[in-house]
Amino acid sequence: MDRLEKEALERERLHPAAMKSADSRGRTWDERPDPWRTRYERDRDRILHCSAFRRLMYKTQVFVNHVGDNQRTRLTHSLEVLQVSRSLASAIGLNEPLCEAIALAHDLGHPPYGHAGEKLLDRRMRDFGGFSHNRQSLRVVDVLERRSPDYRGLNLTHEVKEGLRKHEPADDRRGGDGPRFPLLEAQLVDLADSTAYHYHDVDDGLREGILDPAAMAAELPLWRRCLEAARSRHPDSRENYLLWRRAANELLGLAIEDIRAETERRLAAAAPADAEAARRADRRLIGHSEEFAAEVAALHAWLYEHMYFREEVNWHIRRATDLLDHLFDALLARPEAIPPRFRETADHLERAVCDYLQGMTDRYVEKVARDLGVLPSY
Repeated sequence: MDRLEKEALERERLHPAAMKSADSRGRTWDERPDPWRTRYERDRDRILHCSAFRRLMYKTQVFVNHVGDNQRTRLTHSLEVLQVSRSLASAIGLNEPLCEAIALAHDLGHPPYGHAGEKLLDRRMRDFGGFSHNRQSLRVVDVLERRSPDYRGLNLTHEVKEGLRKHEPADDRRGGDGPRFPLLEAQLVDLADSTAYHYHDVDDGLREGILDPAAMAAELPLWRRCLEAARSRHPDSRENYLLWRRAANELLGLAIEDIRAETERRLAAAAPADAEAARRADRRLIGHSEEFAAEVAALHAWLYEHMYFREEVNWHIRRATDLLDHLFDALLARPEAIPPRFRETADHLERAVCDYLQGMTDRYVEKVARDLGVLPSY
């Protein structure tokens, strides 16, 4: 099918409130339409081929990247968000390529060393506009990446870039007659993000022996249901990692099914006529049921207490972010060590340092630190 045939098929098959490619508000820089790909397919491909996406391979998700080869990284996390997003978009009738593009780009602004690295950069940038990976993702695709001599950035569609703002609180508090919420596809990726990381953090934690499945079953009804379902499917299986991994898969399946069922219920009740009507609804139309949302919140809190704050996880993170902190100071003192492209696009030295550090992988931080003679405090 060519692009026009795909756009016609979207009109025919997608939910009325799905964002249609032909209705896109376009790009900052006008470009000739692709004969075969829709606008969002083109965005997805640009993101897949950009340098910032490749670097996610060596950026921490929870476990510092160099600690082991089997844990999730920012890249594998983004791919898992993509998979959950596609499954849900297909079931609900939303625009899959738009969801794919948002999912692949949603963490491009993450610095090395996960959320600890983000907190460190936000502290260092407190007097210079702060730092958040959501805003930085937009800066990456609008300014820092290059694909054409005619403009900076990837020149993505306005809808994909709007989807990267999905975590910003202002999205849900717009007054007057304006839209109150992001597009349904952005709402879906937002929820797919948390669904994916809850599943894979449980899986990683069990494999590394950090999480105790018996203690989880005693305190978390949701995990208990998942474990019982796994035992029912595999009655002859021993109590080992393979069974617990099957229980983690049940967790992912239950979460996806609850989102699908609850979203279909909300869409049927609200009956939005188009994508803009869905943005003006009284509530988000993509979501968990009230009961399941409470269970997910309990799981999230449990993971913070029993995994994210565990010493065997955080020792590596503390050492790494301490190194990042020292490297920030070293680059301020030696701005000539910052590649010119970062100085050219920043309004002050601190932003140039921040952009340079944000784009680094975990291992590249170590290399630059060695080159500049920087050592962590411990």
